Amino acid sequence: MADSAEIVLIAGDLTDYGLPEEARVLAREMSGVRMPIVAVLGNHDVESDHEDEVRQILVDAGVILLDGDACEMHGIGIAGVKGFGGGFGQRALGAWGETIVKRFVHEAVNEALKLEAALARLRTSQMIALLHYSPIQQTVDGEPLEIYPFLGSSRLEEPIGRYPVSLVLHGHAHRGQLQGTTKSGAIVHNVSLPLLARTFPQQPTFRVFEVAVDRCERADGPSPGPDAAPTPQLVEQAPDRRRNDLGAP
Repeated sequence: MADSAEIVLIAGDLTDYGLPEEARVLAREMSGVRMPIVAVLGNHDVESDHEDEVRQILVDAGVILLDGDACEMHGIGIAGVKGFGGGFGQRALGAWGETIVKRFVHEAVNEALKLEAALARLRTSQMIALLHYSPIQQTVDGEPLEIYPFLGSSRLEEPIGRYPVSLVLHGHAHRGQLQGTTKSGAIVHNVSLPLLARTFPQQPTFRVFEVAVDRCERADGPSPGPDAAPTPQLVEQAPDRRRNDLGAP
């Protein structure tokens, strides 16, 4: 990755069972990385109710961990949130009926509001939304239909459409599709590790993206590389662990 990019982005599931000892292993593994690392948590990272400790271990190791927050690097704004489920489009779950259903929907709405707040803080011409759950159905197509509501929420797409987001990255959908597009035209990439390993078996399990930066924001930049548009190169990796989410095969 160090030879390919300037920033590392990780789309959640930094651990398997959300245990502090797992976070410490990852922190040691990343200690040799000299590039900025920006990440969000995934559903695995909250499994054991130790997410605060997991977060602190990684932050102490130098990881910029976003949760409704934003940061700017090399003229690029990055807004990050874990996200949540709820389904997509007209079939998205509504806040009606049992209290537990309303709480589920409230969590999805709350994550979308956190993403909106993070994007609103940015003043860069180029914005990236870094998520764990998908904001669109296209990149989860191929998963069992029964688990679609647990793979993402179109409520996350709404704030993306209100800001100049040029790139959206998420993990979580192990058998989804590599790429899709929001209604506003933002490109969405599914960078789940199992999907990348299966699609590109002869390559390392990360992808490199290039994002064009306004010269007023950044005068220098790397030469064009293999995967997308022009300038600062971002390595995107989603270390979803071996255990499948939600019983997906």
